Amino acid sequence: MNKPRFRFPGRLKKDGPAALLFLAPSLLGFSLFYAIPFAMGIYYSFTDKLQGGSFAGLANYRELLYSSSFRQAAANTLLFTGISVPILIVLSLALALMLNQRMWLRNGLQTAVVLPLVVPVASIVMVWQIFVDWNGTLNSWLHFMGLPRIDWMNSNWSMAVLVLMYIWKNIGYNMILFLAGLQSIPQSYYETARIEGAGGIRQLFGITLVYLIPTMFFVILISIINSFKVFRETYMLAGNYPYDRIYMMQHYMNNMFVSLDIQKLTAAATLMVGCIIALVSGLLSAERRFQQNLE
Repeated sequence: MNKPRFRFPGRLKKDGPAALLFLAPSLLGFSLFYAIPFAMGIYYSFTDKLQGGSFAGLANYRELLYSSSFRQAAANTLLFTGISVPILIVLSLALALMLNQRMWLRNGLQTAVVLPLVVPVASIVMVWQIFVDWNGTLNSWLHFMGLPRIDWMNSNWSMAVLVLMYIWKNIGYNMILFLAGLQSIPQSYYETARIEGAGGIRQLFGITLVYLIPTMFFVILISIINSFKVFRETYMLAGNYPYDRIYMMQHYMNNMFVSLDIQKLTAAATLMVGCIIALVSGLLSAERRFQQNLE
């Protein structure tokens, strides 16, 4: 019996004009507001001035790398990502494993964890301002226990505050993704493992974590991208020039925009996008190799 052959290329060729017609508005908007401005930004990063400038090669990038403020912003951003993302992954995975079981108040706890996703950023910042202010809730607790008050956003604790706020904002989304991955694992695998005498720890490392790897790659990718978007919270919480510990890449680019130093701004943006693309490419390559080994 011959198997039916699906002629996808022919169908795509036939429906191509109609598909392009429907995609045209989105493609036009993406090109006009994203692709073209980004290409122009890359071009400006290699010129010596905005209007009528000449090709300057890597001079802007060289000057950028010699800038102490840029190095500090890049180091703080990488430090924040390196600290916050692993903690977020571990906590969201542990929470998903817990909520994947039958437990009391499961739905209420799940709703409470997901709730920060629907709260506007301004409201989140206001809550944390009340919490970490000099006369805020946290310092009131310290004063009640006889401990000195701390200016949280103007001390080395500011990075910890930012990490906690990032985790609180994003743990619900990661938990949902992990729950979806956990519920897609066939229960027959666990039944077979129990019949063969495998305990809970063996099932966790031999079944759950192995088949959760594709979801893990996606969650790590989303978490890294979200960590580069923490500027909104930091800007609203600490302003243009925050404490040195939380001076991020977006602060540097925003300050370059205010001073109309477009060459440094575009060079910094290009380096940041290049870093993100390198991380994403590495994760996707590792995921493909894992899928091939798993098959």
